[in-house]
Amino acid sequence: MNKQEQIIKTYKSISDWHRFRLRLFAEGIMTGVFAGLVISFFRFALTEAELWRGKLYQYLTNSELLWNAAWFIFLLFISFILYRLTIYEPIAGGSGIPQVKGALLGLVKMPWLRVLWVKLTGGILGIGAGLSLGREGPSIQLGAVAAQGISRLFGRTRMEERYLLTSGASAGLAAAFNAPLAGVIFSLEELHRNFSIMVLLPSMAAAMTATVISRALFGRASIFDIPDLQLLPINHYGILIIVAIAAGLAGVVFNQGLLNVHRFYDLPIFKTLWHKIAFALLTAGILGYYLPEVLGGGNNLINHLAQSPVSLQLLLLFLAGKLLFTFISYGCGVPGGFFLPMLVIGALSGSICANILISLGLLEAIYAPNIVVIAMAALFASSVRAPITGIVLIMEMTASYQQLLTLAIASMLAFVIAEIFHSKPIYEELLNRSLNAKPPQPQIYQQRNIAEIAVCNGSKIAGKMIKDITWPENTLLVDIKRGEKQIVPNGEIRILPGDFLYILTENEHIEELQNMAS
Repeated sequence: MNKQEQIIKTYKSISDWHRFRLRLFAEGIMTGVFAGLVISFFRFALTEAELWRGKLYQYLTNSELLWNAAWFIFLLFISFILYRLTIYEPIAGGSGIPQVKGALLGLVKMPWLRVLWVKLTGGILGIGAGLSLGREGPSIQLGAVAAQGISRLFGRTRMEERYLLTSGASAGLAAAFNAPLAGVIFSLEELHRNFSIMVLLPSMAAAMTATVISRALFGRASIFDIPDLQLLPINHYGILIIVAIAAGLAGVVFNQGLLNVHRFYDLPIFKTLWHKIAFALLTAGILGYYLPEVLGGGNNLINHLAQSPVSLQLLLLFLAGKLLFTFISYGCGVPGGFFLPMLVIGALSGSICANILISLGLLEAIYAPNIVVIAMAALFASSVRAPITGIVLIMEMTASYQQLLTLAIASMLAFVIAEIFHSKPIYEELLNRSLNAKPPQPQIYQQRNIAEIAVCNGSKIAGKMIKDITWPENTLLVDIKRGEKQIVPNGEIRILPGDFLYILTENEHIEELQNMAS
């Protein structure tokens, strides 16, 4: 579809909102079905790989040297496959969430079919072999490209495709963690930055559909098994400050480590990408014998922390090992996220805090699981800067819906800690760095599409007349949605907070327009 056809079809869509919304709802369901099946297979493969990996290391520990050497040779073979996959489709490397953000802004092209099978294969191989990576980033990107495939199948416009990409990302996170609300909120809060009904409706349809499929295959059990989680008494709320500060600082350290691990891989010994991947996998192989708890995503480690006491020395060892190995794993560039490892690091930080507080007589042991859960949400808020998502996600993953207040307080305080230390949101910073390293091609920049922009209270354009606003070059305001009313723009119309603007512009101006309206 050429640019002219794109614009004409978009005009037709926004001229009949009722029909457009119903179509988006139906397409959201289709996206949820497709994404749910893909991500359920991804989940199944990773679960089986984790089980087999545990049995393998048990066998190798008591086996002859020849079998152990064969395993390390096999790890080198896997690293070569991952190397070839990564150079074949670089967009499929890493977390996938920054790539989806870039695609929503029109700055990154994702060839959906190539990304789908490369991300799926690479994620299974890398995480299955033991790299400290999570399934959530790949799941979000897999959901997004599944949605993109549906969009391309039906010949949808660029504006409609952005709605579907967001829907697919919602379905991805929902299916990965049995967390439909968190999937929706994360996609809207972190990716789309827009809570309009046009994106909310298909996102909810996709997330709920994907969750139904996931629960039909894996059951209703929450990802984290934390039994007998108590309500933290009000007289213990002062402890939240200590936990939030510790988790907030851990989030700052985590972000700095991820953003600077390239300095380690810039050492002369890592001459090619394959050397980096091989180093990470060989490290995983060694850790499998001596510290297997830090391999993979780590949800079993969180369950262990919540169910049985662990010594402070061992907790510190787990934290150091998980932190450093996550940096090594993510820095090598293979498909895999850091979402779940980040939560594990938060849980370890919380468990250390709980251990110290119990030893000082400031906390009863029965409330130690509370501190673990609170620290996970706080570290997430510090690192990602999406506190609402973190709160809802942890509640859904732990089935602890009564912890809302404590989670919210700790997340807010951790958010402030990150602000004090000028720590930048991790996904946003990763996207900026990737764009700076490899700027978008001119043809990507020059594409003109209609974008939906939400006007926030206190923004640069709120309260101004259209004629008084300095718009980016080659930009045209084509429609205004105010509640259920559709307003034809003219220079005398005053932009109000809560308006949704539909603007014909080049892709490079979308982020600038969002900043003007936020």
